[in-house]
Amino acid sequence: MASSAPDSESQTAPAITPQTHLHFVTGRLAEVALRTQVEQASRRDGFSYSVQVMPITVAALITPKWLLRHLEVPAGVSHVVLPGYCQSSIEDPSGSGSDVVSWRTRIARAANLSSDKILCGPNDCRDIGAWLSGRTSKPDLTKHSIEIIAEINHAPRMSIEDVVKLAERLRDDGADRIDLGCDPARRCEAIGDYTAALVQYGHRVSIDTFDSWEVEKAVGAGASLVLSVNASNRNLAADWGCEVVAIPDVPDDLKSLDETVALLERNQVPMRLDPILEPIGFGFGSSLLRYTEVRRRYPEHAMMMGIGNLTELTDVDSAGVNMVLLALCEEFSIHSVLTTQVINWASSSVKECEVARRLVHHSLAEGVPPKRLSEELVMLRDPKLRPFAAEAIEALAAGVRDNNYRIIAQDGVIHLISAGVHLQGNDPFAILEELLRLPQSDNVDASHAFYLGYEMAKAATAMQLGKQYDQDQALKWGHLTQPEGLHRLARKSRHGNEGQARKQKK
Repeated sequence: MASSAPDSESQTAPAITPQTHLHFVTGRLAEVALRTQVEQASRRDGFSYSVQVMPITVAALITPKWLLRHLEVPAGVSHVVLPGYCQSSIEDPSGSGSDVVSWRTRIARAANLSSDKILCGPNDCRDIGAWLSGRTSKPDLTKHSIEIIAEINHAPRMSIEDVVKLAERLRDDGADRIDLGCDPARRCEAIGDYTAALVQYGHRVSIDTFDSWEVEKAVGAGASLVLSVNASNRNLAADWGCEVVAIPDVPDDLKSLDETVALLERNQVPMRLDPILEPIGFGFGSSLLRYTEVRRRYPEHAMMMGIGNLTELTDVDSAGVNMVLLALCEEFSIHSVLTTQVINWASSSVKECEVARRLVHHSLAEGVPPKRLSEELVMLRDPKLRPFAAEAIEALAAGVRDNNYRIIAQDGVIHLISAGVHLQGNDPFAILEELLRLPQSDNVDASHAFYLGYEMAKAATAMQLGKQYDQDQALKWGHLTQPEGLHRLARKSRHGNEGQARKQKK
């Protein structure tokens, strides 16, 4: 099996001058791709370079101790660039007694350079060009200006304990306030207990009901926002002593909203305004225009947008919808959104809003489009594919001398490569059947067959969706990505010498 390692942060690339000479260290598998990337970067940025191909197939297996035995640095080198996977071990101590120093220091001594000239690049050699240009630096996405109110629909139908547990998960995903959605058909006699339990766990709470009795009980227990107020209950709002959300009596009746705002202003009731977002097919476009009109009429008042009418009532993955709606909110100075995540295609809406609000804030503050800022909302497909050149695949197939299987998937074709083996196709079942007919397949035991099937299933999924497949690494699903463990290393640690023997067979 091909080996991999967990992603790690690469170091900042060096400043390029005409005197810069970079010495790149890699394994045989990555040689062609690395040389291609470095050659392009060299022509673009004007530095000289050298490449040392270590006597090892996969660069991820290079350890600092092994590296020291093989490193050969030419004269005139200004920096040594190691594979990104070395980053996790290069600062580990080496030696004993008074000579305990980091592996980085030992490598620097061997290269006759200072320690700061020993750098770890990106994990994937195909990112070298971007790394050298500085395009891999991360923007500051720590700031935002939109409050996320996460509604728990029909909260009284759940136990208090379950409501608290759900609220904790919503807060972990980014919710700033928990909204208790009541049941219009039945009064919740224990609404104060629900509210008090959430407040006890440090939640800010809003209550979503037109029942004034429920409002009074919730506010008395610590709720600080009432959804919603119109002609039906606005005369009671002054008695609640908390902020309210003012809405029109019917969505397209802004005159009724004006009347509610005027009464609340006279009674000095703090408020935020929500002209009501309508679903597609029921005046969605017109409702967006209402938000701009209300912002024009009331530039001094806070506003809220309930976005669930779009995410819950549209057959589409919610991430893109949430991103666009929060962009509108940022532009219109709407500083709170009410969302829910009941239907399955919108089941991560709170987290999506958390990511989106930071992206749109940065975008407007810096005057840049929200592109190449974060991959957390790119879930179905990947931001960019990094295919190997056909020459690189052929060179790999011709140069492999061991029985490890390498899997590459791109351009609709899965490549299965090992010593004397280069199978191609788009059907993992057919590839495996063809492999088992070869004499080289005597190393494919049950666990190995499972591994190959698992990896080729990932490869087929990646090709179907237009995603990047990298062997032994999880497919990327934006903020939903679950990193995978190292299958080869995990097997070794679980089975000891038996695992090592299996690795040698493969």
